[in-house]
Amino acid sequence: MRVIKIIICLVFSVSSFISCSKDDNDNKHPTTPNANANIPTADIPEEIVRLEFPKLKNGNSIVLVHKTNDQYGINYSTEWDTRLSAQRWSCYQMYDSNSGGHVGRYDTSNGYPNDELLPHDYQLIPDPYYGSGFDHGHICPSADRQYSKEANRQTFFLTNMQPQFKEFNQVDYPWEQMEEQVRSWNMSSFRDTLYVVKGGTIDNGNILQYLSRGSVRIPVPKFFFVAILCKNATGYKALGFWFEHKKYKKKRRLGDYITNIDQLEELTGIDFFCNLPDNIEEHVESQHTDNIKRAWGLK
Repeated sequence: MRVIKIIICLVFSVSSFISCSKDDNDNKHPTTPNANANIPTADIPEEIVRLEFPKLKNGNSIVLVHKTNDQYGINYSTEWDTRLSAQRWSCYQMYDSNSGGHVGRYDTSNGYPNDELLPHDYQLIPDPYYGSGFDHGHICPSADRQYSKEANRQTFFLTNMQPQFKEFNQVDYPWEQMEEQVRSWNMSSFRDTLYVVKGGTIDNGNILQYLSRGSVRIPVPKFFFVAILCKNATGYKALGFWFEHKKYKKKRRLGDYITNIDQLEELTGIDFFCNLPDNIEEHVESQHTDNIKRAWGLK
């Protein structure tokens, strides 16, 4: 498939842009253009201009926009590569009204569900994770979607998974440490909205191996990445995480994995937060890591 197919659920409009702290751009009413934004067309509706969206890959990609039938609207979105049978990223927002609730984890005793939005020919049947030694690694976490059972169930779609070592994914290892840290930032005293993009590397040269079961074959990422944009009453700030995917032996400081967004874009080939005005994007993405750690309270 050489075109992007977008499955869309909700319209979002971006009406104002401000920056986040003295370490970031303090222009409260920028009017500069945005040369690299996602551009809606007849086949690509305007939902792709939401701030959490990176620049679309095009080519073999399908963009899946998941929503719940309630006031929350869009849950999270995923770019799925139909040729590689793998996701490139999941992106989502975190704010007060979608951060509450305690519905618990979806029951996977009958398996992880295939994504109803993904055409049947691209679904992972049978599930290649079972018996592989790798965890079903959530990209949009279950714990970040506790406001409804349906929102939580959607985080268990195989399109929201990447193969991860348990010594990378589970408690006290880097991916889980990062998820807990993001939740600690998800407070009204810190943010109005967090815009989050996460994923793993799936292209040649950046994979560890393949998992195969039946006719299904999926890549195991060599690296995982996170890009976060914070908006609050004073503006925007951004940071990135870059993790080698391996079996870790002990807990390490999250500050060891920090990078700015410019560096993360070089490492991944992904243009993050492309829907920001260019002057804000360029400023918040180029901050020195010492400034980033100070602005986000990391060591």
